[in-house]
Amino acid sequence: MADKITKIDIITRKTKFDELKEALNEIGIMGMTVTQVLGCGTQKGDVQYYRGVATELKLLPKIKVEIVVCEVPVEKVIEAANAVLRTGEIGDGKIFVYEIQDAIKVRTGARGKEALENE
Repeated sequence: MADKITKIDIITRKTKFDELKEALNEIGIMGMTVTQVLGCGTQKGDVQYYRGVATELKLLPKIKVEIVVCEVPVEKVIEAANAVLRTGEIGDGKIFVYEIQDAIKVRTGARGKEALENE
């Protein structure tokens, strides 16, 4: 497979999703998978009150945005995400970048770059 396919996972605050989606659309990213996830890093959770009783939540609600690209440069995606998500505060999130060995469009059997194209 001559064309490089890359998967980018972005995990961040739920409140930043609309801004992130708009920034990604502006650079040509139209397809994405979004999952509501729970997690913690440096934040170590949060204390909330339920019926007057302090309850420590070990995991915080986040969103995970999964993108697979071959036409849009990976650095462009990272720059767009950083521009929207970076506040300088703990909890801004993480971006993970993976190389994809192959992609297959189930409906047509297309493989590689062709599996990612809309026809």
